[in-house]
Amino acid sequence: MIFSMWKGASAPARIAAVATAVALGGCSGRQSALDPAGFEARMVAELFWWMLAAAALIWIAVMALAWYAARRRGPAWSGRAAARLILVCGAILPTLVLALLLVFGLRMMPPLRAPGEGLRIAVQGEQFWWRVTYELPDGTRIQSANEIRMPRGQRTELMLTAQDVIHSFWIPPLGGKMDMIPGMRNRLVLQPERSGRFRGACAEFCGASHALMALDAQVMEPEAFEAWLEARREPPPPTPDHPGATLFLARGCGACHTVAGTPARGRVGPDLSALSERPSIAAGILPNDVASLDRFIRYPREIKPGARMPGFDTLPEGETALIAAWLSEGSIRR
Repeated sequence: MIFSMWKGASAPARIAAVATAVALGGCSGRQSALDPAGFEARMVAELFWWMLAAAALIWIAVMALAWYAARRRGPAWSGRAAARLILVCGAILPTLVLALLLVFGLRMMPPLRAPGEGLRIAVQGEQFWWRVTYELPDGTRIQSANEIRMPRGQRTELMLTAQDVIHSFWIPPLGGKMDMIPGMRNRLVLQPERSGRFRGACAEFCGASHALMALDAQVMEPEAFEAWLEARREPPPPTPDHPGATLFLARGCGACHTVAGTPARGRVGPDLSALSERPSIAAGILPNDVASLDRFIRYPREIKPGARMPGFDTLPEGETALIAAWLSEGSIRR
């Protein structure tokens, strides 16, 4: 039946149906601001819908007035009547509408500016990835990269900065965007209301791989988050005797990367401790599996143009595969 209706529909009706389906498809998902999963995102969505409704009413009024003017028959309006119409519809009504929307938006500010509840996460934008540091109330610091974890229901404070150029931090289902500026620390507080995985992105053009700079955000139940934190607090176990670990250190990877439990203490690139926990690599653009790791180790600048990591395609394929296997297959603490 649906196929018959589609087959009999006119071209404009088909175009309208496709456009509607595409528009509705963007209203949900792990990167949709219209499917809020946090307090701040819910406030932003509420403001959006009110502004959209106001814009729709204004558009309808303008179209109705245009329709009336086009169909009206009779003597022309006097100059005084026309001036009165312009004053009311061109100055008074827009001022009232904008004032109401401004008041409606400003009343949302105090809750959004409320302080966090203990957990602080420092996020630094770099070309083209995210350096993440959990700053716990007891002074403990836990390093990560390209992924943040937050407990559901708790106001988490994010301190945002940048290493090189201006970036912009944005996880649409959890809250609004905030610029990351070199030399400055901007503060953003998020209160997730629904557990799950969400996708963030850099919302400010930052170079050749700007579109390839994503962020995985996992909202966990409070008990699961505390258990994860406790697991990350513990000293890492001794590194197993794995040929990939030996090659990782011998080929100089430790000069740029840190891996807990090994002599690798580099700070130039992402911290690779507990890499096997993360759902993706290369700042959210590749799945976290051995094949993808191997490929990125060999050809990072082909995958992410402008990336500062040198390629290791001159090494034998077996060596990079062993390094990838060590990083991916549980040699790092889960």
